[in-house]
Amino acid sequence: ASGLSGHCVKKQCGLAGLLFKQSPQLRHPIKSVLMLTVPFLYVSIVTLYGVFTNHSHVGVATRCLLLELLDVSVSELLVRASTQGQGHSMWLVQHCARDILEALAFLHREGYVHADLKPRNVLWSADDECFKLIDFGLTFKEGNQDVKYIQTDGYRAPEAERQNSLAQAGLEAEGNSGCSATVDLWSLGIILLEMYSGIKLKDTVRSPEWKDNSAAIVDHIFASNSVVCPAIPVYHLRDLIKSMLHNDHKHRGTAETALLSPFFSVPFAPHIEDLVLLPSPVLRLLNLIDDSHLHNEEEYEDILEDMKEECQKYGSVVSLLIPKENPGKGQVFVEYANAGDSKEAQRLLTGRTFDRKFVVATFYPLSAYKRGYLYQTVQ
Repeated sequence: ASGLSGHCVKKQCGLAGLLFKQSPQLRHPIKSVLMLTVPFLYVSIVTLYGVFTNHSHVGVATRCLLLELLDVSVSELLVRASTQGQGHSMWLVQHCARDILEALAFLHREGYVHADLKPRNVLWSADDECFKLIDFGLTFKEGNQDVKYIQTDGYRAPEAERQNSLAQAGLEAEGNSGCSATVDLWSLGIILLEMYSGIKLKDTVRSPEWKDNSAAIVDHIFASNSVVCPAIPVYHLRDLIKSMLHNDHKHRGTAETALLSPFFSVPFAPHIEDLVLLPSPVLRLLNLIDDSHLHNEEEYEDILEDMKEECQKYGSVVSLLIPKENPGKGQVFVEYANAGDSKEAQRLLTGRTFDRKFVVATFYPLSAYKRGYLYQTVQ
C-alpha cells in the first residue's frame, strides 16, 4: 500500500510481523496489500495472515501485518556469490526468474505495479519451495500512480529515473499518467544479470556506457562467463535479460510473454551449493554409508534405525530413505515435518562424525523427493 514504511519482527513460530506507525499522509493504509494477498493467496507472493492495530499506553496506534516467515533473500545469495567470485547456477537463476515472473504476471493482470523490485524484496520459501515477492510499500494501480518516488537506486528503470528527477524538482511531465508495469521487468532484468554474473551492477547502470549501449555490456558479461556455463541455455538467458532492459519501455514486453522464453524449457540440475543455501523440509546426508553396508541386509536395517534415532533428536521425522542403487546410492534422505526442523538438523549435523566420517548435510527439494526423483547434483 502506498506510503507504508515499517520494520519486520521475526518470530520462531513461522510468522513475521510488520509494524507501521499511522501517518497523516497515509490515505489508505494496507488497502493494496489486502487486495493483493487475502483473496488470492498466490504462491509466489508473500502470504498475509491478518491485520490488527496495536494501541500503546501513550496513545500511538501501530498497524500490524501478520505475514508468513520466509528464509534467505536474493540479496543474501548475491553476497555469498560475490565472496566466491562467481555467479549462481543456471538452475537457481531459472528458478528465481520463473517464480518472480509468475508473481509479476499475476500482479500486472490485476492492474498493479510493484515498483520496488530488488534483491532484498525476493525471499525463498522453504515450505513452498519457491521465491516470493514481498514489500508492497510503493505499489500503485497502473494509470493512477499516487507515489512520486518509486524503485531503488540500481534497479530503477530509465523512465522512473526521469519521473523521480522531475518530482524532485517539483515538476510533472505533461500528460504523464505515471510509470507502467514494465518498470518491474527492468528491475528483474538487473537482478537476474547480477545473479548470473555474481557482480553488483549499481555503478555499471549509472555509467554513460550503459546509457549508450546496455546491450553491448550485457553481451560482454555473458561472453566473460561463457566458459563456465553450457552455451545454448546461456544465450536464452542473455536474450531474456536483454528483452527486459530496453531503454524504451514499450519494447520490454510483459511478464507473461517473458515466461514463454525458451530459457524455461531447459531442465537444469542444482549445484550442491544451491542445496546448502536454500532450505527445505528434506535433508540429504552425504559421506556416510559404504557400499558394503548396503548389501548386507542386517547391517542396512541397523543403519536405518540408527539414522532415524539420531535424526529424531532434531525434529519430527516423517520418512527416511537410503537408496541401495544409483541415483542417490548410499545417501541418506531425511524428510522432516517442517523446514524449521530440517534447518536445525542441518546446523547440528554438519561436521559431525559417523563411523569416523565427517557428515556433509545439504537440503533437498521436497517435490523431487516426493516424486522419487533423486538426481545427481552438479559439483
